Amino acid sequence: MHVEEKQQKVNNAKKAEKKQRRCLAIIKSDCDVSPSDDPTKYLAILNVGLTNGLTEECLLQAAATTGGKVTQVVMLPGKSYCFLVCASLEDSQRIYLGMHNISTIGQQGAVAYLSYVKELPAVAGKSQWNRPLPSGLLVIPDFVSEEEESTLLKAIAVDGKASEATGTLKHRKVKHFGYDFLYGSNNVDPSKPLEQSIPSACDILWPRLESSSSTWDWSTPDQLTVNEYEPGHGIPPHVDTHSAFLDPILSLSLQSDVVMDFRRGDEQVQVILPRRSLLIMAGEARYDWTHGIRPKHIDVVPSLSGGLTTQARGKRTSLTFRRLRRGPCNCSFPMLCDTRQTKAPQELSASLAFQAVSLEQQNVHEVYDKIADHFSETRHSPWPQVAGFLDSFEPQSVVLDIGCGNGKYLACNPQILAIGCDRAQGLLAVGRRKGQNVFRCDCLSVPVRSSSIDGCISIAVVHHLATGERRLAALREMARVLRPKGRALVYVWAKDQRKNDKKSTYLRQNKAVNKERTTEQEQRQKQQKELEQELPNNTPLPVHTNRTEFQQQDVLVPWKTKDEQKTTYLRYYHVFEEQELEELVAQLPEVQLIKSYYDQGNHCVIFEKISEKSL
Repeated sequence: MHVEEKQQKVNNAKKAEKKQRRCLAIIKSDCDVSPSDDPTKYLAILNVGLTNGLTEECLLQAAATTGGKVTQVVMLPGKSYCFLVCASLEDSQRIYLGMHNISTIGQQGAVAYLSYVKELPAVAGKSQWNRPLPSGLLVIPDFVSEEEESTLLKAIAVDGKASEATGTLKHRKVKHFGYDFLYGSNNVDPSKPLEQSIPSACDILWPRLESSSSTWDWSTPDQLTVNEYEPGHGIPPHVDTHSAFLDPILSLSLQSDVVMDFRRGDEQVQVILPRRSLLIMAGEARYDWTHGIRPKHIDVVPSLSGGLTTQARGKRTSLTFRRLRRGPCNCSFPMLCDTRQTKAPQELSASLAFQAVSLEQQNVHEVYDKIADHFSETRHSPWPQVAGFLDSFEPQSVVLDIGCGNGKYLACNPQILAIGCDRAQGLLAVGRRKGQNVFRCDCLSVPVRSSSIDGCISIAVVHHLATGERRLAALREMARVLRPKGRALVYVWAKDQRKNDKKSTYLRQNKAVNKERTTEQEQRQKQQKELEQELPNNTPLPVHTNRTEFQQQDVLVPWKTKDEQKTTYLRYYHVFEEQELEELVAQLPEVQLIKSYYDQGNHCVIFEKISEKSL
């Protein structure tokens, strides 16, 4: 070997050792995992993980080339390292010698640096393959024979027997029988049955379920969805709409195996669905766990020898059988139940009208008094369009901020006299410490002389009022105190947090969803689990999951304190539909609408008081 080559090898070794030490220090700091000088069954891949685009499949394929057997892969979200659990010390040594500073893995083809470690991170937990199945989940292998599989595939492929909605959904071919499954709303329209019912070839299946169906709500289905998956296709995690279908949901897998992921909060279980097997999702598995298939070409599966291996996907056809529900759902999982989350409008309106004052007192005024300091820390930057409205007033104008909170708008325009009022003593105290002109009152009864104010703003206040009459009364009070030609600006939270297919700031702050680590449905599950011990059973309204789309207009929005207690408080909101705020303004004869717009998840209006001469 030439001297230059020897020196290059020495340099490379030093570089690898330096890289190892730096990566090990990061891992030690992150998850308190220590390196081991002696071989162990635990290996750390020091420089490649999920953030580098490494996949479990790619890592196992690289390990397989060394002849070593892996029993568990631990990949942590947001980390550039990961861990392997090997079947034995010999397997661990084979993988270390065969991969360290040799194998290139990940999207960038990085050279992998490995180290023996003494233990796994505390968050690793058990392998997903060793966890118990969700309650109510059953997989019956070989439910149909190869001959029956062929018969079923021919029956669902006959031209003209699928629904008009037959087509491609995110590269996935879909057909419906009996009723269309409406993907936009994840529901069905019971009043619109399809001409083509479930093919008679499926009738062979139902007698085989009789021994298992004694506790089910139905014996034969009336709706069938057929999905054709090419390798690389998947389906997002979801729960079939509670009010649409009875319990259970059945899914027959044909042509190929696949791995399905089940999640509930932080819990996750992977389940192999073998070719020609029947999946039954009942009870918790149907109502309380999401199920989905990750879009990839290769699955990680347990090997016959006890380790993990990879398995290429083939074309797969699934037949999902359901029975329509003809009434409200009565399940015991209210946080994910659309029936429990959405009351009839008349029932909800009557309930809110009866308890509006107490609801606002308990879930608005008392809450803001308790969270005032923490809330104030998160409200420091004026919104540009509100600041622009305040700048539009002539010097010496008098402008009243109704519901001023911590007073962040009172200093926007030093050329005007800005006065603020609010119900929350804690928030007013923040303004007083700044030397601002603030006083305490209710937005429904402002102790200011009529026709005496040049301008008003009410930012994120009116949506805390529990009935339409009270929201209108708040606007009427603003109109009362305005001088003729005086202008008011009102902001309320919008139910639709997207405009022109763009997410609002509120949704963009959802780091988990934006980084594709979880779904909104999974977040709702996680929140339910966190709050079920904390909230009373008589919580009057649905509890919204923060940083997700609103499912209803009248909701309770959690606020968790940052102190050691991590107390959760629930704030009442009525989120506005499009044009709802404008319709309220139209009921005030003394004002005219000047402008309405949408601003980062808020519906906004500017109205002007008509001059006394024109009244």
